[in-house]
Amino acid sequence: MIQIYDLRDRMDMLEDAVQFFWKQWGSESSFHFYRDCMEWSCKTDSDLPRFYISMDESKIMGSYALLRSDLSSRQDLIPWFACLYVEPEYRGQQLGKMLQDHAISQARDRGYQELHLCTDLVDYYEHNGWKRNGESYSLTGEMTRVYTFNVTS
Repeated sequence: MIQIYDLRDRMDMLEDAVQFFWKQWGSESSFHFYRDCMEWSCKTDSDLPRFYISMDESKIMGSYALLRSDLSSRQDLIPWFACLYVEPEYRGQQLGKMLQDHAISQARDRGYQELHLCTDLVDYYEHNGWKRNGESYSLTGEMTRVYTFNVTS
C-alpha cells in the first residue's frame, strides 16, 4: 500500500530521501544545499519548508516539496509545489496525481488559498486542474511557466 509521509515523520528515511531528491533535482555542487534544507525542514516549527516521500513498504517511489520559494523570480507567490518526481517503474499508476492532491490538501490545511509551481512541462499540470499564471525566471535566467492551483475550490 502506498503511503505519503512528511519527512519529519520518517527521520529514519532522511539519508535515503536526501539522496532521492538530490539525484533527481541536484547537481554535483548542490548536495549540501539539499541535505541542509531537508534537515532544517525537519527541525522547524514553521509550516514551510516541508519535504514528502511516497513509499511502498521501505522503497521511496516518489517525492514532492512545499517551499517558500522555488528559486523563481516570482517571490510574490507562496507556497510553491516543487520536486515532484515519480520513479519510472511507478509511472502510469496515478502516483503523480496522488502526490499533487496530497500537496493541495497540505496547503489547504495550512491556510493557504493557492499553491504555485514552475515547470517546462506542457499539458501535464493542466490535466490536473492547474491554471497557467504567467512566466518566471530561474537563477540561470531561463524563463519557465508558472501555474497556480486554487486550493479552496
